[in-house]
Amino acid sequence: MMMKPVDKIQRYIKDMPSLPTSVAKVIEICDNPKTSPSDLTRVISLDPVLMGKLLKLINSVYYGVNQHITSLARAIIMLGLNTVKNLALSTAVLGNLSHDGKTADGINEMEFWQHSLCVGVTAKLLAEKRNVDHKSIEEYFIAGLLHDIGKIPMNQSIPTDFLAVVKAAEDKKEPLFKTEYKTLGLNHCDVGFMIADMWKLEGAIRDVIVYHHNYSNYKGPHKDILFTIVAANFFVNVEYLQFSGDFNPEPLDVAVFATLNITNDVLSSVRDSLMKEVEKAKVFLHI
Repeated sequence: MMMKPVDKIQRYIKDMPSLPTSVAKVIEICDNPKTSPSDLTRVISLDPVLMGKLLKLINSVYYGVNQHITSLARAIIMLGLNTVKNLALSTAVLGNLSHDGKTADGINEMEFWQHSLCVGVTAKLLAEKRNVDHKSIEEYFIAGLLHDIGKIPMNQSIPTDFLAVVKAAEDKKEPLFKTEYKTLGLNHCDVGFMIADMWKLEGAIRDVIVYHHNYSNYKGPHKDILFTIVAANFFVNVEYLQFSGDFNPEPLDVAVFATLNITNDVLSSVRDSLMKEVEKAKVFLHI
């Protein structure tokens, strides 16, 4: 009996590797309000690969640190627990989902990750322009980077079907997530929920993955990050900066820009600096 597309997607996710134990432990201890930098240092030091990746990111042009940092403890103090937690999570997710630029039928994965990177950088720039607490800024970037991860299992497990969905959305001039649901019975937000559930992703990142196309019904505590990613995703799509399968993004609810108080001047400022910042952030695609 031939498997249905939904069954193939579910099997693909079931067969995906778990997040490394060290990363899961990093997330666990960082979510404990009593955690100290020394607690985090001890956990990360037990995983030389993770420690090497974090130090590479910290010393990259993306962070622009004035001097070379070799001490993990110092890096954690400089960046903060939340930023290090999000860096550890992003390295694990990208490592588990990356296929070295492999092209399936639906979307080119290198273009997909470049789109995701653009959304993350745009979200971070919007947050900075709005004077969001600097301790939370990196979460906007990581949430933007990971918002579309539900597309990867669809692209890999049902490539022919997913290509047909992408083409149908283009022909119908319809947002991709709507065509996905009409054709397959679920969309990439639903698939993202399956991934978040399996990897026990929590908080704003989970909510962004699940709700970025259903933001008007969101009642959770992370509305600011969610709306910022929604605005960033729309901006990147309509500016045709990078492509991730959506030829016809859904018009943005005016409440998003109003809620965030994003003006045309803010968007122009983001547009001017975006590609330079994206170049710096590409280090995330090579870790």
